[in-house]
Amino acid sequence: MKNQVIVPTDRRQFLAAAAGAASVLGALPVPRVFAANDDADTLQVALIGCGGRGTGAAANALTVENARTKLVAMADVFEHRLTESFRSLNDVFPSRPDKLDVPQDQRFVGFDAYQKAMDVLRPGDIVILATPLAFRWVHYQYAIERGLHVFMEKPVTADGPTSKKMLELAKKADEKNLKCGVGLMVRHCRGRQELWQRIQDGQIGDIILMRAYRMHGPVATCFSERKPDDRSEVLWQIERFHSFLWASGGLFNDFYIHQIDETSWMKNAWPVKAQALGGRHYRENFVDQNFDSYAVEYTYADGSKLLFDGRTIAGCHNDMSSTVHGSKGSAIVSTSGHSPGMVRIFSGQRQNRRDLQWAYPQPEKSPYELEWVDLVDAIVNNKPYNEVPRGVEASLVSSMGRMAAHTGQEITYEQMAECPHEFAPTVADLTVDGPAPLTPDADGRYPLPKPGMLTDREYEG
Repeated sequence: MKNQVIVPTDRRQFLAAAAGAASVLGALPVPRVFAANDDADTLQVALIGCGGRGTGAAANALTVENARTKLVAMADVFEHRLTESFRSLNDVFPSRPDKLDVPQDQRFVGFDAYQKAMDVLRPGDIVILATPLAFRWVHYQYAIERGLHVFMEKPVTADGPTSKKMLELAKKADEKNLKCGVGLMVRHCRGRQELWQRIQDGQIGDIILMRAYRMHGPVATCFSERKPDDRSEVLWQIERFHSFLWASGGLFNDFYIHQIDETSWMKNAWPVKAQALGGRHYRENFVDQNFDSYAVEYTYADGSKLLFDGRTIAGCHNDMSSTVHGSKGSAIVSTSGHSPGMVRIFSGQRQNRRDLQWAYPQPEKSPYELEWVDLVDAIVNNKPYNEVPRGVEASLVSSMGRMAAHTGQEITYEQMAECPHEFAPTVADLTVDGPAPLTPDADGRYPLPKPGMLTDREYEG
C-alpha cells in the first residue's frame, strides 16, 4: 500500500475546530496588573506574523476562559498573508467585536509594521511574535521597551550570537516583570506533565535510551526552486523561510525541535554533544539549504543517548513519535504527532498492550490551548513566568544536532553556543530592496553545507 504523507498537527488545524466552539466561548473578568482603562478587564493582543502559526496562536489566545482577550492589531511584511489571516479569524469569531476588533488602520504591512502594531497596545497587553525566527530578538526587544507580555513561536534562535542576545533580553524582561511564553506547547500537555513526574519518581527506572522520529513528505516551504526573476530576493527568502538557515534554522530546527525538546524534558537534562549524518536526495532543481534526511546521536552527561531520525521525502515510511526506555520499563511520549499525546508506560521494552501499566485518560485537552491558559494565568495572577531561557536552550540543542550533520563533526553544546557565525547580522535593517542575508550564485543556488570540507561553520557566506 502506498505511504500516506503526514501533514503534522499544528496551530492551523485549530482554526477549523475553533469555528464550531466560538459561539459558546465563555469569558470571566479578572483583575489586571496594569493601569485601569475603558477595557480594564481585557487583555488586548497584537499579532506579528500572520502565517498559519501566527493565525492559529491568535485563535488560541482568543479562546482562553481565564481572562478576557481581544485581538486589536495585526502586522506582516506580506499584505496577502495579513488579509488571509484576518479572514480566517473572522470566520472563527464572526460578529464578535469583543474578540476580533482590528480596523483597517490597525492592520500594518512592512518591515516597521511590528512597531506600529505594538504601539496600539497598552503596557501589560500581549504581543504574539510569529514571524520567522531571525526577527525574534528584534521584535522581543521592542516588546520589552513597550512593556508588553509576549507569546513567541518556536524556535527562538538558530545560532550562537542570537542565542546570547535572547538570553540578555530575557533578563531585561524579568527585571520589568514581563511574562513570556514560548510555543513548545508539549510542555503544557497535562498528560506529558504526569508522565514526566512518573519518570522522575522512578517508575521506569533510569533512562538509558530515547528514540524520536519525524519522518513525512515535504511540507511548508522546506524545499525551494529558483527564485522568479520578478521577486525581491529579501521577500523571497522570508516567504520561503524554511528553506534558509538564517530565517528558520532550516527544516531541522523548525520541524524537529519538539521531539528533541520533549525527550530531553523527560530526561530532565540537555544533551552535552551530538554527532550526526544527513544528505540530499533527488534534489536536482531545488536550491534551498536543507538536507532531507538527518540522523543524530545526542549524548547526555551520564552517557545515555537520544537517537533522532528526521526525513522529509515523499513515498517513504512515515513516523512522528517519541519513546523513552528505562532500566525498569519504557514510555511513549508522543504517539503520532503533537496532540493528542496518548502517553503510556509499559513494564517492558516491546510496549505490548499486555505490558501496559498506565495511560493518561482520553480525550485530553489540546496543549496549544493549555499553553495560553498557563501564560494568561501568570499574567493575571502576577506569577513569575519566562520560558525564553528554556526556549533558547532547546533551540541551541536543535542547532547542535543540525551543525553536527552539516559539518560532519562532533559538536558540543558549548561549541554551538560559542560558534561566532551569526546567520543574519543585518536582520534589523532589512529592506525590500536588500541586500538579503544570503546571496545566490549565477544559477540561483544558495550556499550548501559541506560535511567534512567546511567544518567550523555550516555554510560559506
